[in-house]
Amino acid sequence: MPAKSKAQQQAAGAALAAKRGEVKKSKLRGASRQMVKSMSEDELRKMAKTKRKGKPKRVAKS
Repeated sequence: MPAKSKAQQQAAGAALAAKRGEVKKSKLRGASRQMVKSMSEDELRKMAKTKRKGKPKRVAKS
């Protein structure tokens, strides 16, 4: 599933780094902390590798 915004893509990248052990999980905040718990490494990788071109900075909550 591709990221819908730049912020979501960055959060997925941070969560992926924590999942791989490159960053301590205690250093994560907000959405990235929840992503580590709820998503697999493969799902995080797919979301983190989304191209940023044309993506909004943030998506409004609906």
